[in-house]
Amino acid sequence: MLLPGLLWLVAFFLAPIVVMACYSLWKFERRQVVPEWTLENYAGFFDRWPLIKALTNSLEVTFITVAISIALAYPLAYILAYRVPRHWQWLALGVAILPFWTSYLVRSYSWLLVLGDSGVINSVLLWLGVTDGPVELLGGQGATVLGFVHFFAMLLTLTIFVNLVQINPIYRSAAADLGAPRWKIFLFITLPLSVPGVMVGAFLTFVIATGDFVTPQILGGGQDMLMSQAIMIQIGRLGNFPFSSALGIILMVVVAIAYLFCAPWLKARKL
Repeated sequence: MLLPGLLWLVAFFLAPIVVMACYSLWKFERRQVVPEWTLENYAGFFDRWPLIKALTNSLEVTFITVAISIALAYPLAYILAYRVPRHWQWLALGVAILPFWTSYLVRSYSWLLVLGDSGVINSVLLWLGVTDGPVELLGGQGATVLGFVHFFAMLLTLTIFVNLVQINPIYRSAAADLGAPRWKIFLFITLPLSVPGVMVGAFLTFVIATGDFVTPQILGGGQDMLMSQAIMIQIGRLGNFPFSSALGIILMVVVAIAYLFCAPWLKARKL
């Protein structure tokens, strides 16, 4: 019974990774892939500061996105789980995740209408006389983080909400019966038991954000290049598949390290 699933994993997960790993160990000469084994592609990454900077930029943007998304998602998930009546919860949650119903590309481009030189924010600032000219809001990490948070805050809201509603209410009721104030109930019961939901959402955010190319390209532009943009440049402009494969493997290693860190919280627990 496991055979179909195993074949699917081998064909669409393991095999592509093996092919990419092989490409990362081959040479690229005269715009041609030469199947000669070498570690030059990996050495080339560590010899180029712009690429190392692209990796650090990706990690910086991702960590900031995760932190802001958690700060916004947790209160919303808490209100949905414990303040909204149960028969209204799923309706309220459906309204909260409306951004998921539109195209990811459309959401990224919609921020151009807000952050552009003639966008909503600059138009309001000019109308109020706060500035004499348009403020540069696009083309940087700030715009990229904003676009990411718009999407991932709702993803984290879902994972945290699902975790909160699974917490046995007896724990909170018992603490209240013993005289614990609300802030202690939250700090010592609700918060620790909701950490798995936070970590699941944080890990999913980390995985998607580190590999995302669309939002950084549209909102961030060429400034503060991220690792995903560096990989696309190697593929789209240079056709250097061996070097881009090496960059992809390095990014996968970073994601694997993040998984090892989050693994203790990613296991299902009965709450």
